[in-house]
Amino acid sequence: MKRKRRTFSSKQKAKIALAALQERQPASEIARVHEIHPNQVSQWKRQALEILQTGFEDKRKSARTEQDQQALIEHLYQRIGQLQVELDWLKKKSEQL
Repeated sequence: MKRKRRTFSSKQKAKIALAALQERQPASEIARVHEIHPNQVSQWKRQALEILQTGFEDKRKSARTEQDQQALIEHLYQRIGQLQVELDWLKKKSEQL
């Protein structure tokens, strides 16, 4: 008999991931206690580690990256506008011929 799909709150996931990160019990034991598959424990542990790593990134570096992306976007929009003007000019010239 299949079990009905359950959903876990972010608080529950964090609690399970923290238990896995502490490594006081094996993932299989944590999974058995919370009645989930051991692969799910490993997945939530991996997600928690990724989130922790991004939490310690240099904020100045990410701000610079955002500024670079904004500058690139502005440049690309200018280029699109320029190409649109050239295309319109070429269409007008080809109609005159």
